[in-house]
Amino acid sequence: MTFDQLLNLVSSKDTPDRPRLCTDSRLVKKNDIFVAIKGSAYDGHDFINQAVKNGAKYIVSQKPITSHEPQATGYEIITVNDSAKAAADLAQASKGNPASHLTNLAVTGTNGKTTVAFLVRSCLQSAGKKCGLIGTIVYDTASENYAAYLTTPDPLAIAQMQEQMLKAGAKYMVIEASSHALDQGRLAAINFKAAAFTNLTGDHLDYHKTQSHYLAAKTKLFQSLSSDATAVLNKQSPQAKLIAEKTKANILWYAIDSPADLTAHIESIDITGTVFTIQSRVTGHESRVTGHKPRVTGHESRATGHKPRVTGHESRATIKTPLLGRYNISNHLAAAGLCLAAGLNLKTIAGGLSTLKTIPGRLEKLDWNGDFSVIIDYAHTDDALKNVLATLKPLCTANLLVVFGCGGDRDRTKRPRMAAVAEQLADFIVVTSDNPRTEKPQNIIDEIVAGFENPSSENIKIEPDRKKAIHLTLKTANKGDIVLIAGKGHETYQIIGNQKFDFCDKSVAKEFLTKRK
Repeated sequence: MTFDQLLNLVSSKDTPDRPRLCTDSRLVKKNDIFVAIKGSAYDGHDFINQAVKNGAKYIVSQKPITSHEPQATGYEIITVNDSAKAAADLAQASKGNPASHLTNLAVTGTNGKTTVAFLVRSCLQSAGKKCGLIGTIVYDTASENYAAYLTTPDPLAIAQMQEQMLKAGAKYMVIEASSHALDQGRLAAINFKAAAFTNLTGDHLDYHKTQSHYLAAKTKLFQSLSSDATAVLNKQSPQAKLIAEKTKANILWYAIDSPADLTAHIESIDITGTVFTIQSRVTGHESRVTGHKPRVTGHESRATGHKPRVTGHESRATIKTPLLGRYNISNHLAAAGLCLAAGLNLKTIAGGLSTLKTIPGRLEKLDWNGDFSVIIDYAHTDDALKNVLATLKPLCTANLLVVFGCGGDRDRTKRPRMAAVAEQLADFIVVTSDNPRTEKPQNIIDEIVAGFENPSSENIKIEPDRKKAIHLTLKTANKGDIVLIAGKGHETYQIIGNQKFDFCDKSVAKEFLTKRK
């Protein structure tokens, strides 16, 4: 059987007992399709024997089966050039190609993906349109919400959720595209109308090994865009200019206080929120982003290609949002660019951006009546921590306190950098555990502490127990202070060893504050 014939088999609704698709040999049952994919930890090709023993009828492999050739009979081997893409194609075919019936929007970057995805959904909902969302916090099929287990799940899970989105009447989907997912081809079968890039900072080097490989994974999303699609790029990120050289798509540049297709001008930022205007030289709806691959707007920095033809008159809109920080303004611009590419006009977009009140674990302010503020944030890289602390510092009338740790079995290079950022911007620091996983918490803490210039300072405390660390920080806070609990954000668990325990920063903080009050 050829791969095309296999695609026809799984897509034919008239075929009784169509074979199921599996990428995990443990889940294979009689007559199933097993696609062998090389992952970050395991290679599916090493488990072909197990899949056949479990009853697989079709084996899709990108490697010749020789030394691992199964001894059983009654199966067929289909060899492909890229088994990850094959899995994505089969997943879509098995669900009736739901991606082809949706306007698909994606966002990638080290930081900001979740915020951008939530903002896009808010804009589309404000326009009266149903939008599914797949991301770090939640999988929303427009009819049901599921707790997310990966930022970007496997192709079959995506296809299943897209099928549910269509049944719920959704016409749009926004998805967070992680570098792991892009590197592993999980989105290979989806044609995106637009994709946005936020930024690239130090993270995931445990997987990608080098910054250039990390960027290359992100760039794959934009290389996959058609010439009719739109790449929404951050003009103030140097990596975005490299991405611009690799895409066939039309380019929409965004920036803060700098000439671009979408420009934000800040009016005010305080602890209650942010006010800014968006100036747009592109419009949505009938007048969509058009033109050839553009040069970067402005005269000082250019990418290859032609200057864009921008339709419509220049327009402006004012945004009032509870979300804080310059970096969140940049996230609003990325979301606005995606929505313009999807056909919305700026007035509708502005309404949607202003409507969203909070995002779980993203600069989330605890609701309590004390005389100091408590903020929960997912910041788990040095750049994210720097952005959050730099945002809160000028808003703080007294001291800025932070408690944070670093995840185990993940990029170790960022640990001392996070300490350096905290020491530079915070007045009081408590270093604790995050998700230590299989590493010893104290070893992780030692690598963090190595980044302090003055680790013996009385304003730096070490408390490996995260609950005690949060309590210590809150106990230290006084009137006018801001307390930042960083690293886990929306997460409701802590991973110690190979076990997952219930743990929520927000709940721990609220419990303590209730007793203190």
